[in-house]
Amino acid sequence: MCDNALHFENSVCVSCSTPLGFSRAERAIVPVDATGRYVDATGTSWYVCANLNLSGCTWLSAHAGGQCSSCDLTRPRPNDDDLVGLDNYPAAEQAKRHLLVELDSLGLEVVGYADDPENGIAFDLLSSVEENVVIGHADGVITIDLAESDDAYREKVRAQMAEPYRTMLGHFRHEFGHYAEWQLVRGDEVMERCRELFGDESASYQDAIDRHYEEGAPEGWEESYISTYATMHPFEDFAETWAHYLHVCDAIETAREYGLVTLGTVSDFSRFRDVVTGVWTPLSVALNQMNRSMGKDDLYPFVIPEPVLEKLEFVAGLVPATSQGAG
Repeated sequence: MCDNALHFENSVCVSCSTPLGFSRAERAIVPVDATGRYVDATGTSWYVCANLNLSGCTWLSAHAGGQCSSCDLTRPRPNDDDLVGLDNYPAAEQAKRHLLVELDSLGLEVVGYADDPENGIAFDLLSSVEENVVIGHADGVITIDLAESDDAYREKVRAQMAEPYRTMLGHFRHEFGHYAEWQLVRGDEVMERCRELFGDESASYQDAIDRHYEEGAPEGWEESYISTYATMHPFEDFAETWAHYLHVCDAIETAREYGLVTLGTVSDFSRFRDVVTGVWTPLSVALNQMNRSMGKDDLYPFVIPEPVLEKLEFVAGLVPATSQGAG
């Protein structure tokens, strides 16, 4: 291989044409031979994912002709005759792979639903071309509407909902937040603290939905919530907070890799609130100004008030990589 820079979704080096794959175990982009095979340092053979041409998956599989660990988590996908759904499919799978690498970095083990039906996770990536699809999470199954991969459709919905931010990756992060609360908020002490911060999760969800869409967010919501959607129900407040926790961690890590910030890692801080106030706030302001310089909307169009800092601190305390000082 040459010394050309490689990026996460590269399946071939654009300089020397070496075929590539992503080794999740090694967290590295590696060269594969003409047959799509890679041999790691232990002598174990890995193979290009069977879905490379279908969804653009560059991850390596433990079995020749098989799926990788990311694709194994997907259950339904668009039918072969659903050309619109298939066209939208790669962007959703790409966002899922991004999420999984993020979770790996944070030390969160992801177990598939097929291996653990009680606590595992699965993704139903459905096409609303042929059916009504509601994005959500239920008992470990995350459902995503592939139509959200289409920029024009997503922007239309974003405007209708008066949202400042809406992306496919954001959907994955938010819905995983529901799964994370289901799995990580356990034990009387943790549950009690969660209720102090987010509210009583046993409150009727349907009533909350009806109230939210009839009345909107309460006056002064900006003082205690990260978004209007977070005001709807404690479950949504937690999921929104979780998504922003991932936004912050991943954006700072990317900035660090490219020399835009000089800290070691997010986990080097004793409190996550210090990450937000000392690193993320000035960085996001600078990035927002960069976007404005290009005539674009703000990269991070949110303000983080003190109560949300407390919520972010709680979420960080549930995660191995950022739990040492959080609480």
